[in-house]
Amino acid sequence: MHTRRIGNVEVSAIGLGAMPMSIEGRPDEARSLATIHAALDAGVTLIDTADAYHRDAAEVGHNETLIAKALASHDLGKDVLVATKGGHLRPGDGSWTLDGSPRYLKDACEASLRRLGVEAIGLYQFHRPDPRVPYAESVGAVRDLLDEGKIRMAGISNANPDQIRQANDILGGRLVSVQNQFSPAFRSSEPELSLCDELGVAFLPWSPLGGISRARELGSAYAPFALVAEAHGVSPQRVCLAWMLAKSPVVVPIPGSSRPETILDSLAAADLVLTAEELAELDAV
Repeated sequence: MHTRRIGNVEVSAIGLGAMPMSIEGRPDEARSLATIHAALDAGVTLIDTADAYHRDAAEVGHNETLIAKALASHDLGKDVLVATKGGHLRPGDGSWTLDGSPRYLKDACEASLRRLGVEAIGLYQFHRPDPRVPYAESVGAVRDLLDEGKIRMAGISNANPDQIRQANDILGGRLVSVQNQFSPAFRSSEPELSLCDELGVAFLPWSPLGGISRARELGSAYAPFALVAEAHGVSPQRVCLAWMLAKSPVVVPIPGSSRPETILDSLAAADLVLTAEELAELDAV
């Protein structure tokens, strides 16, 4: 497995997004554990989660608990960087709400520590800006957690360039990651990716395969991904992740998966080399 860096930690170039294992339509626990174990066997050392990755109101932290169980039952579990987040909530009716207050974030971090069964969280990210709370106060709470040793590294999610710069200032230059939506179907985070490249901050695209399921449809805007895939004898999903990796050495995609075969296909993208012409074609989509 090729590697990249988040802060001072070397991680697999492609991580595992664990959200699909805990929200609506999730598989049974046995398949989820098999998926995580398959990823570990293939060299994954980064797993993304959040306390809000659950389905029902009474099961906050379902995904964190699942990951803790999977890591504890595998010999390679101790080598994994778990990235979790706080600041998003799911009341249980399918909606998503926000709480970026310092008190909530600190309490949420304590709860995540207990569920993950660790003394310090490897990477803790502020999940999404809360318009009711000054951004500096929310990030300030994450800084406090870092200073107190409750978390080892700090990041932010769903942030714009100004918020990235502000967060890095508040954290005293210790911002290590930005987790934003980025995919063939969602390209508006290009400025954030470029800024992360400039700052040397890891950029973790969430939902990186957006749009790719339609790549083989007649007249699809994403057809170039299918054409390049055919030329290499691989899936359009693999081409998508290889294209993303080629954009910058700070990019660490975290494709969501709930099946061993899909995460293994995604991980193979780290070995797929696309030509400059192919990359240009995909950039133009």
